[in-house]
Amino acid sequence: MKIKSWISAFRLRTLPLSLSGIILGSFIAKEHGYWNVTIFCFALLTTLFFQVLSNLANDLGDSQKGTDNEHRVGPMRAVQSGEITQSQMKIAVVVFTILSLLSAAYLIKISAVGMHQEMVLVYGVLAILSIAAAVMYTVGKRAYGYHGFGDVFVFIFFGLVSVLGSYTLYTKQFNIAVVFPAITIGLLSTAVLNLNNMRDRINDANAGKNTIVVKIGKERAKKYHLFLVITAIASLIFAISHFGYFQYIFLLPVGLLSAHLKKVIAKQEEKDFDPELKKVALTTFGISILYAITSSF
Repeated sequence: MKIKSWISAFRLRTLPLSLSGIILGSFIAKEHGYWNVTIFCFALLTTLFFQVLSNLANDLGDSQKGTDNEHRVGPMRAVQSGEITQSQMKIAVVVFTILSLLSAAYLIKISAVGMHQEMVLVYGVLAILSIAAAVMYTVGKRAYGYHGFGDVFVFIFFGLVSVLGSYTLYTKQFNIAVVFPAITIGLLSTAVLNLNNMRDRINDANAGKNTIVVKIGKERAKKYHLFLVITAIASLIFAISHFGYFQYIFLLPVGLLSAHLKKVIAKQEEKDFDPELKKVALTTFGISILYAITSSF
């Protein structure tokens, strides 16, 4: 079994996007006077386990359903390549499910001091739902990714749960104003998925994977993409004005995203959407890093 094949199966390029909400929520809490380095480290670790679990389960589910085939435009998946068998991938999914549970349980334990019992219960439920969402995206007969619900789950878990959830781990209280940056991260993460689905549109349609893009078509998917990114920018500006962030922080991502939108509208070939996917993912991560840096001064 090749280590390189497993590293490829982990899809390392997806990890920065998954960490964006945790970093942003954590440093908003820090600016508000709340910080715990142990919570921060285990929040990052738990999120990494969730994301790797999702990637492995996605590899398994799409291979079982025949979606990963020679017609697929994106990078070749691990099971599809033959480097990793379905049985080996099933074991890996179980292993990362256990790691995710253990990491999430410890994160909740160290965060529970000063937290209401009801909130501790909510975090326990969220941990279980996060694991279920990671696996059921493509695995099983009712895989929600095959019925057009992937966008909703990405928005909820990458945005609302990630930013609001991490913020509350430190503060032990809900802050409605944190919803704005949570919406930004959630919408940009959904935009990344939308680009992925625009890239894979034809093959997904043939394989019966009815993503939103498959349902509405390429041109409407472009308009949907405009809505996601523009609304994310608007929410970021609301967040900046409310929290009093360094006013220049949004100029870089807005400039990059504006150029990105022009390219998306102009592109016609499915394979041409892949480079844009990376740009939005890294820009989203950049927003969180910029805030972490500037809020520390």
